[in-house]
Amino acid sequence: MKKLIPSYVRVPLLFAVVFAALEYFIDSGDRPAFIKFPMVALFLGVFLFLLIAIEIVIDAVDKVTYHLLTDEQKKQLADAQSVSFTESSWYQNIVSKLTRSKEIEREEDIMLEHDYDGIKELDNVLPPWWVYLFYGTIIFALVYMVRFHVMNEYDQEQEFKNEVALAELEKSKMPKDPADEVSYETVVAVTDAASLAKGKEIFNNACAACHKADGGGLVGPNLTDKNWINGGGIKNVFKLISEGSKNNPSMVAWKANLSSKDIQSVASYILTLEGSNPPGAKAAEGEIWTETAAPAAEAVVDSTKVEAPAEK
Repeated sequence: MKKLIPSYVRVPLLFAVVFAALEYFIDSGDRPAFIKFPMVALFLGVFLFLLIAIEIVIDAVDKVTYHLLTDEQKKQLADAQSVSFTESSWYQNIVSKLTRSKEIEREEDIMLEHDYDGIKELDNVLPPWWVYLFYGTIIFALVYMVRFHVMNEYDQEQEFKNEVALAELEKSKMPKDPADEVSYETVVAVTDAASLAKGKEIFNNACAACHKADGGGLVGPNLTDKNWINGGGIKNVFKLISEGSKNNPSMVAWKANLSSKDIQSVASYILTLEGSNPPGAKAAEGEIWTETAAPAAEAVVDSTKVEAPAEK
């Protein structure tokens, strides 16, 4: 039956509403959601396909229903819809090409000779929209296979890691509880086992490459003696790890990668290494530090590299 709103208006309108809703509710940053998240694009494609398929089915049902009406009912329907919008011939042509269905009046052209208790079978061709969709799935499968199984672009594990990294980045932008923040002015050395264990873990993962796991020094200086290049004590060590060293570019700022609490923990752990005298430790560098010495000069922040977090 003819609709008040034609299908060629109704389908794009519904699709646009769903598309706008997804873009509004999904936080995709500076890129559209359907570009940043492939599953959104896939959902939109399936949704559009379903909208078109439903319209095709409704159109077919309308044709059959209209054919079953009496002449008087057809006349009454035409009079009732005389002021409504009608679908244009180009839309009907598109539907005809997508379905390639025969008009009811011409069904005898494709009627098979089979007769099952008065029920006859039509030799309809597969709808082109279905055939094109099938070809599309084959192309999609080939592209997917080449991209992910031949070129090994990335796997689900890597995708998970990327999403976790993005989530951590977004989390770092959120307002932080002042009680959880530590600054150069407020930092004190922690001595509880949990904090020192956390500091040791960070040290082994990030600092040991330059300072050795025992702190004896490798590329970086020895952290177990009383000598310090940039000043010792919890405040100077905290500041050096946080902001990096202006004297050594390889000692970069770690405040973008570690929380202030973590920097406090690793700085406190480094101070516990003093006097451990590990075998093969490097010779002392810098000056002997005492708490009465002047604080080290302000370090230059350099966040272009990510390497070992501490220079003594």
